[in-house]
Amino acid sequence: MRSPADPTWPDIPLAAWRDTCSTLQLWTQIVGKIRLGQTPWLNHSWHVPLYVTARGLTTSPIPHGVRVFEMQFDFLDRVLRIDTAEGARRDIALKPQTVADFHAALMGALADLELPVTITDYPCEIADAVAFSTDRVHAAYDADYAQRFWRVLLQVDRIMKRFRTGFIGKSSPVHFFWGSFDLAVTRFSGRRAPLFTGKVPRVADAVMCEAYSHEVSSAGFWPGGNGIDYPAFYSYAYPTPPGFRNATLRPTDAFYSDTLGEFLLPYEAVRNAPDPDAMLLAFFQSTYEAAANSAGWDRLALECSLGVPDVPRGPIRSP
Repeated sequence: MRSPADPTWPDIPLAAWRDTCSTLQLWTQIVGKIRLGQTPWLNHSWHVPLYVTARGLTTSPIPHGVRVFEMQFDFLDRVLRIDTAEGARRDIALKPQTVADFHAALMGALADLELPVTITDYPCEIADAVAFSTDRVHAAYDADYAQRFWRVLLQVDRIMKRFRTGFIGKSSPVHFFWGSFDLAVTRFSGRRAPLFTGKVPRVADAVMCEAYSHEVSSAGFWPGGNGIDYPAFYSYAYPTPPGFRNATLRPTDAFYSDTLGEFLLPYEAVRNAPDPDAMLLAFFQSTYEAAANSAGWDRLALECSLGVPDVPRGPIRSP
């Protein structure tokens, strides 16, 4: 039996760090847009996310002509670290500062490294946002809560990667989308989906249509927002199949949100559970089953047992 005070799953009530969360999201958008502007387009925008590391969030290596650099939010040293393949390094302190000042410091550091870049100056997926270069409103940064958020991402990333091993169909990596500020993993049935007609602030229709070009079951975690004032896990299907919302889920703390059109599981339920791993895996699996069963996916052809460390799966045989 674990204690609810276990720092592995820290307390991160949105109300306690909402301003820091908003500032950090904008900082990650600046970094993410730099990767976006330098990296060839990949299906479903898989070239733009960040990835969880043992110290924070990284872009992974970014090409700049024949040169390569990488940027990492290091929540232990409290810096945004820029490393080049030649061995040069620049650190930008993660501290209370405006988005405009962070933007200027980052662009200056890249210019100093002879890595000039340009990005779209406005955030995406945030209604009525102001330009990064002029944003002097968002300036909060609580290093403790930023680190807590990363520690949650560490655990969720670990469990999502285990969940991902139970699927041999097309699946996304486990990655952090800075636009929506969530860690996600997506499974695909292999079938085309109807044209996506939704609208997302400052995201081109072509981007969203390609992102949802195929039938999916997607699960993730985010710190709250969009009318949900607490951190939560989510799962949705696109297109939403008949009967999806009425599926029986595990655990009983999970529910369907009419507001968001997806299943939710409050983070607090997982944090305080005797076995957080088992509860979260049950949520991911049962919501995937809800999508796959409701939409008639070929589950025999797409699924396999969860992977085991150092044990080869062996040949995949026809069902």
